[in-house]
Amino acid sequence: MRGISKSFHGIPANQDISFSIESGEILGLLGENGAGKTTLMNILYGLYQPDAGEIRINDAPVRIHNPLESIALGIGMVHQHFMLIQNHSVLENIALSHKDTPFFFPTVKIREKLENFSASFDFNIDLTKKIWQLSAGEQQRVEIIKALLNGADLLILDEPTSVLTPQEIKELISILKEMKAKGHMVIFISHKLDEIMDICDRVLVLQKGKIAGSALTRDTDKISLARMMVGRDVVFNIQREKIDRGNQILSVEHLNVMGDKGLPVLKDISFEVFENEIFGVAGVSGNGQRELAEAVTGIRKAESGKIRINDRDITNTSPRHIYDQGVSHVPEERIRFGIAPGLFLYDNAILKQHHLKKFSKRYFLKYKDVKDHAKNLMDDFNVSAHSIHSQIRNLSGGNIQKLILGREISEKPQLLVASHPTYGLDVGATEFMRNHLLELRKTGSAVLLFSEDLEEIFELCDRIAVIFDGEFMAILDSGDRRLNDIGLMMAGSKRI
Repeated sequence: MRGISKSFHGIPANQDISFSIESGEILGLLGENGAGKTTLMNILYGLYQPDAGEIRINDAPVRIHNPLESIALGIGMVHQHFMLIQNHSVLENIALSHKDTPFFFPTVKIREKLENFSASFDFNIDLTKKIWQLSAGEQQRVEIIKALLNGADLLILDEPTSVLTPQEIKELISILKEMKAKGHMVIFISHKLDEIMDICDRVLVLQKGKIAGSALTRDTDKISLARMMVGRDVVFNIQREKIDRGNQILSVEHLNVMGDKGLPVLKDISFEVFENEIFGVAGVSGNGQRELAEAVTGIRKAESGKIRINDRDITNTSPRHIYDQGVSHVPEERIRFGIAPGLFLYDNAILKQHHLKKFSKRYFLKYKDVKDHAKNLMDDFNVSAHSIHSQIRNLSGGNIQKLILGREISEKPQLLVASHPTYGLDVGATEFMRNHLLELRKTGSAVLLFSEDLEEIFELCDRIAVIFDGEFMAILDSGDRRLNDIGLMMAGSKRI
């Protein structure tokens, strides 16, 4: 790519970016949220057209007008926000995206090929499931299968490991290294510096739409890359202050919940969360974490059991009622459940809060107060946007996440249910978000944290529950030595 520039509504997203990638090379792409990484890759994939510059393949200029042309040129992409049809099955989604799918009986013809492919890479997914029935991690795997099945020579991966288990990450890394050995090229977008250092041959760093620097991974380190990316030193080890826990906020007793297929997904779950405490739930994706968060926040019905906030029964009450009891929620899928993409930033800043007296009078919103609130959230939570009048869909994923967190804690909730709050965030934004969760804990709130990032779990949580197949294998203090066996617990091989 040579001299690539792209603007949206007069706001530069990429400015004169040039880089190359050679056969058998894995290139890491780093940058803060909103630095222009995804825009640059969307240009390479044919989703956007550059305002200036050119793309060359084998030193010949090409114009990529759409993803079909990109795929024909041997370029595949796994997007950070899933490009899947929610009401179609896994098999149907993959058949729709596969370039060799026949017109007649497409799912029948492709099933055998897909099953063999999935088995060879150990992607264990029920092909009959609808996409909406899958966890974020399972949906990510479908996207990876779609790209690999089309046999891309150049594979673009936008945060591919954020929701994968350690074992799945190892398998993906093995696939990438095998691709490299066979002469394929990979552009690997990740905010996990350890992965970049382990996988990539070179690193390209973007900052505010421009190239901030590049380096061979063998000649650099994490601290240097983080400084290059955010323009300052980043604290990698956040210190959690020891605080005595206060009164009980959340109580869950013998909770049983059914999954989307009508089968039990949570089985007799019981636990409590207290003031000044972050209670973490660790586990492999798809073991009941999403359903537990949805039951606590009123999105999913409980079959039996009790959920109480401050000793008030909220079991199977509405999300609005639960919010009014002091429960806020940062959802796992922020685009699908956390925002209204077609509305402006200031509208999204008061979702679930529009009925409060501070924002409404009788049947009318007090727009001056709403907009002032949105501006304060932008300032307090470092949300990078052109203005509060920007459509929320035009923000990067990280900035959307910061706005959601700011909105959810602005009313000082008794309990914050946070599902993967730092998923897809750069190191600077991750540090920022984790510090805010610790500050919320310090001010007397309780946090129920769902995360598949064990580093995050150990760094933030006072107590940790390990979930497998809808049951808690253990609930332990964060300093308990038995957590050394957390891998066995996550696999269901050990219960304490």
